[in-house]
Amino acid sequence: MAASPALMKSDSIADNMPEALRERRYQMKRCFARYLQQGKRLMKLHHLMDELEKSIDDHAERTQLLEGTLGYILCSTQEAAVVPPHVAFAVRPNPGYWEYVKVNAHHLTVEGITATEYLKFKETIYDDKWATDENALEVDFGALEHSTPHLTLSSSIGKGMNFVSKFLSSKLWAEKEAAKPLVEHMLSMKHRDDKLMINETLNTPAKLQAALVVADVFLSSFSTDTPFQNFELRLKEWGFEKGWGDTAARVRETMHSLSEVLQAPDPVNVENFFGRLPTIFNIVIFSVHGYFGQANVLGLPDTGGQVVYILDQVRALEEELLIRFKNQGLNVKPQILVVTRLIPDAQGTKCNQELEAIEGTKYSNILRVPFRTENGVLRQWVSRFDIYPYLEKYTQDATTKILELMEGKPDLIIGNYTDGNLVASLMANKLQVTLATIAHALEKTKYENSDVNWKQKDSKYHFSCQFTADIIAMNSADFIITSTFQEIAGSKERPGQYESHAAYTLPGLYRVASGINVFDPKFNIAAPGADQTVYFPSTEAQRRFTHFHPAIQELLFNDKDNDEHIGFLEDKKKPIIFSMARLDTVKNITGLVEWYGKNERLRSLVNLVVVAGFFDPSKSKDREETAEIRRMPTLIEKYRLKGHFRWIAAQTDKYRNGELYRFIADTRGAFVQPALYEAFGLTVIEAMNCGLPTFATNQGGPAEIIVDGVSGFHIDPHNGDEASNKIADFFQKCKNDDEYWNTVSAASLQRIYECYTWKIYANKLLNMGNMYTFWKMLNCKEKLAKQRYVQMFYNLEYRNLVKTVPIPSYELPKPVPKPIHQTPADSDTEVVRGLTQCMTRFEISPFNTYIAVYKLISKLLLILVLLVLLFVMCWTHFSTNHSQKALPF
Repeated sequence: MAASPALMKSDSIADNMPEALRERRYQMKRCFARYLQQGKRLMKLHHLMDELEKSIDDHAERTQLLEGTLGYILCSTQEAAVVPPHVAFAVRPNPGYWEYVKVNAHHLTVEGITATEYLKFKETIYDDKWATDENALEVDFGALEHSTPHLTLSSSIGKGMNFVSKFLSSKLWAEKEAAKPLVEHMLSMKHRDDKLMINETLNTPAKLQAALVVADVFLSSFSTDTPFQNFELRLKEWGFEKGWGDTAARVRETMHSLSEVLQAPDPVNVENFFGRLPTIFNIVIFSVHGYFGQANVLGLPDTGGQVVYILDQVRALEEELLIRFKNQGLNVKPQILVVTRLIPDAQGTKCNQELEAIEGTKYSNILRVPFRTENGVLRQWVSRFDIYPYLEKYTQDATTKILELMEGKPDLIIGNYTDGNLVASLMANKLQVTLATIAHALEKTKYENSDVNWKQKDSKYHFSCQFTADIIAMNSADFIITSTFQEIAGSKERPGQYESHAAYTLPGLYRVASGINVFDPKFNIAAPGADQTVYFPSTEAQRRFTHFHPAIQELLFNDKDNDEHIGFLEDKKKPIIFSMARLDTVKNITGLVEWYGKNERLRSLVNLVVVAGFFDPSKSKDREETAEIRRMPTLIEKYRLKGHFRWIAAQTDKYRNGELYRFIADTRGAFVQPALYEAFGLTVIEAMNCGLPTFATNQGGPAEIIVDGVSGFHIDPHNGDEASNKIADFFQKCKNDDEYWNTVSAASLQRIYECYTWKIYANKLLNMGNMYTFWKMLNCKEKLAKQRYVQMFYNLEYRNLVKTVPIPSYELPKPVPKPIHQTPADSDTEVVRGLTQCMTRFEISPFNTYIAVYKLISKLLLILVLLVLLFVMCWTHFSTNHSQKALPF
């Protein structure tokens, strides 16, 4: 289909659509009649196009229509709500931009409507009574953003810090008083009780500018490497404190940067100066759900790439903070706490250990805080879908523990996923600390129509709680960290994860007229990397973990099934296509197996190896994983994959996994990531770091990581035949051209080094923390108003919703009936066993039990002694009186 002409920016869909419909009136009358044929319904783009194709038989005529204005409007439509006699269209001409129109199918008249009116149309399909209720709850977060500046171009989405820098520079240039908040911000800076940057001597922009000139002349007489301590006292007399730099050269650089901001501001100067400020020392990172640990956790329920992401993130942040402190001339140590859930039933992991040092760091730890209910500590793992009733109490307990360990408030709080973001937002609001959130994956986009169909899935997934928690956290955040543009605003064809929260409805519960605006400058892109001490090219022979080779050889090529692998590879000389992910629906591992099974050409060229999940469904507590486990043997049997396919259970040793990637590269194989949607794609980064040619989903982040056909290949997960043929074409070309595999491998490595390293990420994130701490102060009134609105929504809606999520009750073990013939020894054993069970249930330690018993016995003995003394005294008194009565007078 030829490209349709875009509308002018000044044009609206409502203005252009009437004329376009008149030009094709006959065909469109037939088409709209088909739209109405099935009554009320929600139609997606492919439904609209199917009905259009059936309405216009002539291919040339249909092509001509689609190449015109009407075709452009229809192709830009994401969905349409059919409520006879009207069809309401949600049109998205560009990422982030939406327009709503309703068309009378009988007369083809067009009327522009608001987001709220469109949502009511949509609700009518699912809950007519609620849709017409004038008192239905409507949420509008956008109403509180009238004074906050926003981006305007789709291409600028995700470049929030750049926009803030431009806005600040223009404001500083235009208004003389605009520098006053910057001076106030610098006056507020301190570490514990130590003032930083400036003191009250320099409490106005004019004083600060004059002092900078004097200081610059003074410092010019020192050699560049003169330590700060040599001139610290003189600078202090003029109003300057620590934090400017560790040497004369670095102090002058920072002062020059500030002078330029005050006198001739531009975005580069502003961003550079804020990057130098000593703002962040202590960081708290929340990752609540799953088993968070450093060993033996990957592959356990709800435990995957997020754990790897955060541990690598922490190492990079600590390293960057230490470099910054040195350059700022500060003798301080950072503190980073990753706060997660303590799980007493830890499944052989360290998830029952309260405090654990993070490997590869000096000042970073994992802090585990348990879930508590009125019945005590919850011992078992809880699915991420069932976690909501515990989070408020968890926040209170975690906050108390964090303040105790850090001996004060953190400077930055970072949330991860829905639960971590909600907890982070509650704590940040309480402590008035800068808040960043990271979604990783927003469930609303994973399940089609999960908002309007929330009632059908709520008992299983509790989407009402999750979507509410997500929108609260988004609107609480000072800045939002994403890995890709697609995560925010999707592509031309598909809305992004955040964009899908712009306007939506949960019929019967509430409608969101304005949820989150992707043009908000809080959105930023900071792509993570992979640990390059673990994931490095297969060609670097000296660095390879060769001690893993025998185990990997057995893992891939041993012919006998066991608890770690199923299936075998008959032709061990073939290249291997390899995938590694959680075994759930969205990751689509079974989809890849089916593509491979169907494609005879691909099977003749390569073997398939997947690392995912368990083999026994009873071992999994995850609903989706259980279904996928059951599906896998069916596919193996259906497509007769024995001899061509190897299924390996989830692997938790990242060092061995790194070598496994390289082992696959040694076979001249490739990595395949077939997810139906992937927010970022950490395994894609890992594979590319190892020089492994990679095929990855075009739905989400991997579409940005890979330059298609250069540094890897995009595949459509919804078109398995096309995807498998694309993989087969690559291996056929490699067979014909020995250098082609090397070319793609080298290009993938180049792409990683330019864009996807943890050093780049850490530098960006800390700069954001500095910038948005000031931005928050600058917009404090708007921030406070929005926070009040968010608090009201949390208290009136979220707190009621969590009451619908069942909390499992874990009862005490029932006493075992005594056998008929029981010896005293057996009886004693039963007593001990019963006491042990009670102690375990209520987490009573044996030592504390012995102390308690000892104290109890001591008290009983004391009471006994007192009773004996009392008896003796009474008897003595009685005896004396009796004797006196017997004597004669």
